[in-house]
Amino acid sequence: MTAPDLETEEGRAAYRKELRQVALPLRWGGLALIILAALFCVAASRELLGLPAGTIVVGYGMLAAGWAMVIATTFLRTRHHRQRMAELEGSTR
Repeated sequence: MTAPDLETEEGRAAYRKELRQVALPLRWGGLALIILAALFCVAASRELLGLPAGTIVVGYGMLAAGWAMVIATTFLRTRHHRQRMAELEGSTR
């Protein structure tokens, strides 16, 4: 990978797009899991769909896993950014 050109507006826009693509499936998966967990918790708390109230713990587990996935993507994106900036510093020296 070549170092990003942050001197031009086009280069900065391309780099922002690159950062948005880092761990994108994991981020969307985490978001989907959070939404499904919220729906599951509501259904379990109201005993809809034949779910007993005790299954709400499963929903909380899904919620925690979804947030863990979203937080993990933040760390992955930060690590990618640090590596790219180190690459940029290395190319200018």
